Amino acid sequence: MTITIDGPAGSGKSTAARKVAARLGIPYLDTGAMYRVVTLAALERGVDLGDEAALTELARTADFALDPGPTHIRVTLDGRDVTEEIRSMRVNDHTRFIAASPGVRKLLIEKQREIGARLGSMVTEGRDQGTAAFPDAELKFFLDAAIEKRAERRLHELRADGEEVTAQQVLENLAERDRTDAGRAVAPLRRPPDAIEIDTTHLSIGEVVDTIIGHIERAGLLERRADARSAGASSAQAAAGGAGHRDSKS
Repeated sequence: MTITIDGPAGSGKSTAARKVAARLGIPYLDTGAMYRVVTLAALERGVDLGDEAALTELARTADFALDPGPTHIRVTLDGRDVTEEIRSMRVNDHTRFIAASPGVRKLLIEKQREIGARLGSMVTEGRDQGTAAFPDAELKFFLDAAIEKRAERRLHELRADGEEVTAQQVLENLAERDRTDAGRAVAPLRRPPDAIEIDTTHLSIGEVVDTIIGHIERAGLLERRADARSAGASSAQAAAGGAGHRDSKS
C-alpha cells in the first residue's frame, strides 16, 4: 500500500505524512530529505550548483542514506547523522538548484521506488510523488495553504531549531521555491488529477490527519491491509506446519 502526499513547502505535508504513517503503523518517506542531503553534500564539497553534470554525478556517488520509520526519518551523509542539519536555512536557500536538476531527479526517483519496493507499504511525501514517482499509488493527496500561513509555519520551525531568520526572508524563500517547483521542466509541482486536495490554511494538524485517515478508511485500504497481513500470517503458519510435518517423517 502506497499513499502519496504532495504539496508546496509549509503546507503541512511532512508532519501529516509522519502522523498518518504512525496511525497506520507503516514507514513514511520524506523525499525532500533526499534533495536536502544532496544539497548539503554539494555545499560542503563546493560543487557548482549550476553544473548539471556535476550535480548528477554527486547524487549518484554521494554516500547518503535514509532510514524511514513510522515516526521519524534518519538521514546520514558520509556516515554522520545530518537529520537536523539538512533543515537549516542555508540548505533551504539552495535546495531549489538540486530539485531543478533533471539528472538528480531521475536518480532520486529511482531511489524512492527502490525504497518503496523494499518497504512494501509506506506513506511518501514530496512534490512529485503522485505524478512522477508513484503514479499508480493506491491513494493520493495534495495539501496546500495560503503562502502567508505556510511562511508562518516554516518560520516557527526554523526559530525552534535556533535559526535567526525574519518572516520576510522565509516568505521570499517560499515564493522562490514555489516558482522553481512549478516551473521546472522535469516533474514540476502540480496536483495529480486523481489526488484528493486538502486546504490546510485553517486546519490543525490533527484535523488534517483525521481527514486523510477518513479517506483511507472509506477507500477500504485498511481492510485490504489487514486481509493481506492475515493472509501472510496464515501462509507463514502453513509453511511452518509443513516443515514440522516433514521433519517428523524424516
